[in-house]
Amino acid sequence: MSDPRRARSAPRAAAALALLSVIWGYNWVVMKNGALYAGPFQFSALRTVFGTLTLFVLVAVRRQRLQLEAPGGVILLGILQTTGFTALSQWALVEGGAGKTAVLAYTMPFWLLLLAWPLLHERLRGWQWAAVVLAAIGLVLILAPWQHASSLASSALAVAAGLSWAASAIVAKRLRQCTRMNLLALTAWQMLFGTVLLVVIDIAVPAAPLRMAPYLLFAVAYTAVIGTGLAWLLWMYVLDQLPAGIAGLGSLAIPAIGVLAAWLELGERPPAHEIAGMLVVAAALALLAARGLVESRGRSAGLAATGQPVAEPGIDRA
Repeated sequence: MSDPRRARSAPRAAAALALLSVIWGYNWVVMKNGALYAGPFQFSALRTVFGTLTLFVLVAVRRQRLQLEAPGGVILLGILQTTGFTALSQWALVEGGAGKTAVLAYTMPFWLLLLAWPLLHERLRGWQWAAVVLAAIGLVLILAPWQHASSLASSALAVAAGLSWAASAIVAKRLRQCTRMNLLALTAWQMLFGTVLLVVIDIAVPAAPLRMAPYLLFAVAYTAVIGTGLAWLLWMYVLDQLPAGIAGLGSLAIPAIGVLAAWLELGERPPAHEIAGMLVVAAALALLAARGLVESRGRSAGLAATGQPVAEPGIDRA
């Protein structure tokens, strides 16, 4: 039987998912504009310092346990998810377009499929192979290796950001299996460790001085407080109230909004081959998310038929 409370909260969860998609989609434009005032490591360090503070405030406000378990794994997660993904994606934006970078970074699910095979022993099935092949075709169209090297270098950095994100998901999955840390505390701790390394990199790598301007303050505030603190809170609420498959389908709007916002605000007009590649990648992502939704519903129906309680994917309320 369905939970009436969950049914009543579904519209609010859908609205939260829509707001989250706008926040994270527009985040790419803000990051691109922020690159005009700070180097990639400078901006990444500023963003994550204030983002970390925001997350720890959220932990305190929600009165969740802030225990740290498996510090080695959490440090590795921070290096991959905060240092790697944040720095690589911001670096890619120095030369690359915001919309294109967003789409390439969101190829993460395909890298996750490939990494999960040797690391988690999760074998690819037929429909997953189809999605990977589609994604590969889309990547070739977007990357356009026949173009000049600067564009290819930026694209490679964005793809590397997606790879780092996928590797962090593998680490996070193992940590969630062997520790009792709640999701928000885990996110805060990994961001703290990743931020420390980002600050070290920022100090070590020579860069021009910050160009102090009102937009830089806005960009840091947006990416740290709204794009990190508020967005993570919305994402956890969505995962708590909606099936994971629906949340995955809804999140497809994030790179699409990034492309649209870059088009409208930055005047980025992708050439025909990039548009075709983005559509192919979006189709592959939709295939993965839709298949995941079907499987999730199938598991729920099977459990309900046996009279066992049906657990929706969600956050750890510990």
